[in-house]
Formats: sequence, C-alpha cells, structure tokens
Amino acid sequence: MRKLSWIAAAFALIVPFRTASAETATMVGSDTCIACHSEQTATYNSSRHAKTLPIEKDANAAKTCESCHGAGSLHAAAAGDKTNAGFATIKNPKTLSAGEVSATCLQCHKKGKQAHWSGSKHDTNGVSCASCHSIHAGYDKQLVKANASDVCFQCHKDVKAQISRASHHPIKEGKVSCGDCHNPHGTPNGKLLVESTVNETCFKCHAEKRGPMLWEHRPVSESCTICHTPHGSNHGKLLAKKQPFLCQSCHSNSRHPGTLYALNPATVGSNTYQKSSSRAFYRACLNCHQNIHGSNHPSGKRFLR
Repeated sequence: MRKLSWIAAAFALIVPFRTASAETATMVGSDTCIACHSEQTATYNSSRHAKTLPIEKDANAAKTCESCHGAGSLHAAAAGDKTNAGFATIKNPKTLSAGEVSATCLQCHKKGKQAHWSGSKHDTNGVSCASCHSIHAGYDKQLVKANASDVCFQCHKDVKAQISRASHHPIKEGKVSCGDCHNPHGTPNGKLLVESTVNETCFKCHAEKRGPMLWEHRPVSESCTICHTPHGSNHGKLLAKKQPFLCQSCHSNSRHPGTLYALNPATVGSNTYQKSSSRAFYRACLNCHQNIHGSNHPSGKRFLR
C-alpha cells in the first residue's frame, strides 16, 4: 500500500506540471522554429500547405508552424533538452497517436472527401493522415509516394500482387488508380467504394453493361464481382474462374449435360460433349452465349449471339 501511495503521489505531481506547461505555452512565430528546423522549413515552403494556409485560413507566414504543431514557447525554451517538460509540449506527429494526428489535420480537412473519415475503416484501424500524406512536402496532394496507388500498396500488398496478374485493370500502367473506385478517407459504402454499390462503381467506365436489358442476367444485376475479380486475375476478362467452370458454378444442370465431360450417346461427335475429347478446350460458354451481360433482342432469353 505504501508503494502504491508513493506512485500515486508522484503521478499527482507530474500530471498538473505537464498540464500547466501545455496551458502556459504561447505563440512565438515561425522565425523561432526556423532557427532550429531549417531543413523542414525548406521543404515546407514548396508545399501546398505553404501556398494555401495564408489564403484559406488567413494564417500568415509567422503562424504557419504553430497552426499544426501548437504554441511553441515552452518547446523553444527547452532548447533541445528532451528531459525538460516543456520540450514535449509541441505536437510531433511521430510521437502522437494516429487519432491525435488525424484530429490535427481535421481542424481544416473535415469537408468534401474527408467528411466520412471519423469512424471509417482506415480510422478505426489506426491509420493516420501522416501514413499517406507528407505534412511539409511531398508529391501530388502531398502524398508520400509519387504514384497514388503505391501509397495504398504500403498496406494492401495482396492487391499489389493481383494487379500483376495476366488480366488486370491498368493500375500499374497509370491509367487507373485506387482512388477511381475507392475513397480512402471514408464513405458510407462498403469497401470504401465511391459509389453506393459495386455495380455503380463498375458502370462509371463500363456503361454499356448498365442496362436495363430486355433479358437480364441475374448475376450481372446483383454484383459484377460474382463473375469478375476487380483487381486482377489469371483468367481473361478478370474472370474469377476459367470457363466453363465459372458458368457451371451456377448452371450445373441446365439444358446441357450437368458435368463438364458428360457424354450424350445419341449425338456423339455432333455436339460439344464428345467422347474424342477429355478436355475443356473449345468448350467456353461464350462461344455461343456472347451477350452474357444481357440482351435486348426479342429472342435473346438465352443470351445467344
């Protein structure tokens, strides 16, 4: 009990001291910061923050550092002495939690695409603004990497592997980026999708598949991902499986024989399922059912060409 009392007493002395230090810190201006942090200042002056803060937030050059890092008088007075309590009163993203870093940025960036950040998948998983953006300088939109998708690949390495497959969206070619389909700052939709559904996301580019069609293929109406994997596949057209295996995932006993290598004794040699072949070569369903996304032809119920 004595030991616990001693710890409690010491903690009671430390906490008020730190709180008082934080409360009594005052603004000293950017010139004071530059005296020690000249390297950070040089990169900051070429950043978008340096150009927009004075215009958007009426923060002149003397206020820019402390707009994000907080009042710096006690930090400056510590003169680099980390044992001095005043040294820690400055906000340093490297020592703050992800939530604290993001809260600093959200003082300004809380509208538009950032409106749904709080409670988003990235927010709840401990990702901060500084995980993707460089505060002082960086590439376009102050990203930590030149290619926006490379920023995502820092964590999503499985997706990076998928886009290297034979069939893939042209992400690594630079024609499509992750942000075309996903909003990394948060959305009310699943998978951080920009649009409300998977299909609406796909229809932004593939409008010819939208419909409505006279004859609609149910999986197409439900979700494109039933048949396609969006990031990359080793099968053509981003298909989740090779034909005819993909189609027979649903159509196992309809019209044609129910198994891939079934025989029809009455018509051996005259149809696709013949005894002379034990492979799926030339048996792709789309050889005949080419209008697989839907048909507007009066006789297009079977999506035939």
